[in-house]
Amino acid sequence: MAETQDIRLVDLDEDGVDRAFRADVLAGLRQADKAVPARWFYDDEGSELFEEITRLPEYYPTRAEREILESRGNEFAELIGPGRAVVEFGSGSSVKTPLLLRAIDPGAYVPLDIAGDFLRAAAADLSAKFPGLPVYPVEADFTKKVTLPDAVRDIPKLGFFPGSTIGNMVPPTAVDLLRSMRATLGEGSQLLIGMDLVKDRKILTAAYDDAAGVTARFNLNLVHRINRELDGTIPAEKLRHKAVWNDTFSRVEMHLEALEDIGFTVSGVDFAMRKGETIHTENSHKFRRRSANMLLLAGGWTPVRRWLDGKKRFSLILAEATVPRSAP
Repeated sequence: MAETQDIRLVDLDEDGVDRAFRADVLAGLRQADKAVPARWFYDDEGSELFEEITRLPEYYPTRAEREILESRGNEFAELIGPGRAVVEFGSGSSVKTPLLLRAIDPGAYVPLDIAGDFLRAAAADLSAKFPGLPVYPVEADFTKKVTLPDAVRDIPKLGFFPGSTIGNMVPPTAVDLLRSMRATLGEGSQLLIGMDLVKDRKILTAAYDDAAGVTARFNLNLVHRINRELDGTIPAEKLRHKAVWNDTFSRVEMHLEALEDIGFTVSGVDFAMRKGETIHTENSHKFRRRSANMLLLAGGWTPVRRWLDGKKRFSLILAEATVPRSAP
């Protein structure tokens, strides 16, 4: 069996509630334009629903990314080399991870995720598939710098951030995340990151508003989580899922729209929404080559190689930690 070590870095209050979750929800609902960060979708139920989304016919990113991972293994091995500790940010079920691990012969695997039970189950499954690989699951908020296990401190790192999750963040937040990833991984590290591409808006909106309604359930699960964990009284049945393309910001937006005037409480705080008002729950930015490169460079990463799937729907980019310079 592989060596394993389970680390938990989530800050819980005396009631077992994630302090950052409560703070983000209350701050977001107090805004004139209500919003909750997309990272809070991923409790165990939300993580399972997202895995269901990845299997939907409308949701192309997972299939496109798998195609790249399956077809470019030799190139990954050449550019990345053996022996690196693969640190996966927001690992989820780690379904794509074996494709990368088989290609590059890593020295260790460190999945980071905020959904603890889901994380540990996925780590155990992957450990069984790779019995000689040390696996160190870390339950943590990967949007901040994470202290990695001592066992991988001196091993060169490869960050793995598939799925275009970087597109869920507005540019300043995305840059902050890339910088925190660089701080977590250290000098000499690499990052393999997925970024979705701009394409026909009908294809884009269908991917976030599927005919079976799974994405709607995923979006509304955030309300159920708030009600369950933060003593909320949000009437989920009076909200509807809404996905729209915002061309100005090059992104698909997901909202929860009030079907009528409603009032509710969260953690004892009163809130109200007018009919038609929304809670903005997710952005999914789409990129072109230059915008992707600019984002990486701003976050402290220098692009090395870019791969596309056969239909040119999705990109995987390998970048290296930029060496600090005092001048151009």
